[in-house]
Amino acid sequence: MPSTRTLARRRDGLTSLLMAGPATALYTVMLVVPVGLACYLSLTDWDGYSAQPEVVGAANYADLAGDPALRRAVTVTFLLAAAGTLGLNVLGLGFALLLNGTSRANSFFRMVMFYPHVLSALVVGFLWSAILGTTGAVNSFVTSKGGEVLPFLSDPDWALATMIAVVIWAAFGVNVVLYLAGLQAVPHSLIEAARIDGATRWQAFRHVTLPALGPSVTINLVLSLVTLLKTYDLVVSLTAGGPGGHTQTIAYLILWDSFHDGRLGYGSAQSVVLMLVTALLALAVTRLRRRGEMAVFS
Repeated sequence: MPSTRTLARRRDGLTSLLMAGPATALYTVMLVVPVGLACYLSLTDWDGYSAQPEVVGAANYADLAGDPALRRAVTVTFLLAAAGTLGLNVLGLGFALLLNGTSRANSFFRMVMFYPHVLSALVVGFLWSAILGTTGAVNSFVTSKGGEVLPFLSDPDWALATMIAVVIWAAFGVNVVLYLAGLQAVPHSLIEAARIDGATRWQAFRHVTLPALGPSVTINLVLSLVTLLKTYDLVVSLTAGGPGGHTQTIAYLILWDSFHDGRLGYGSAQSVVLMLVTALLALAVTRLRRRGEMAVFS
């Protein structure tokens, strides 16, 4: 006969299993299975219709290196990720510092900052396309005053800069909220002690507030980077990858190759590589930030 302690352990183990079961099943169905299927399809020439896709091994991965459209999409994506991550975090922290208070005005402006994130990215893209397009509101006003049409979405360089600016505008409200949460967790007594010791506002921020925001900075950097690397829906509604494919991101190209060109095997290979690169970059950023935090507090 099992002892009372053994029965209690089994009962606790069964309870834990039952509680974790639904979440584990959901995680398996929504993540593990799709990732495994993508890995399998990346080794085939499946077009999305044939019942028996032919296994081609690593041929799809070999084709990635010689694809000029993919190289251009990689460049666009990493420019968007680098500039966007910098802009989101600089603006997010800046506005968080401005709105770090309890007044009604601060509450109102926090809501205003966060509101663009509530909107669908497709809606945001169509909205800014109507504002900045060749016949949009801005250019209609400029031409009515005798000026020339500004190529916000028709010139490759302008279109890329416009897309980055719109992405930052639409997403930085999340960074503001996360930085506000970090700022409110900083003990006010530490800042007061630094000011009493003669530190200026900048010195108190540099040596007290900013180090305490280390975890918030790490979270914001990783979330911004991961989100920007898979940007798709805003590209569809704002530029449709144009002009001439100069604003195509990797995510946009994956879906274009997969469903427009009927190359789901090749698109799956692209998605697997993007997933691995995203995971490695997120891990690298997290480790670098942790080293920085340890150096600050050591």
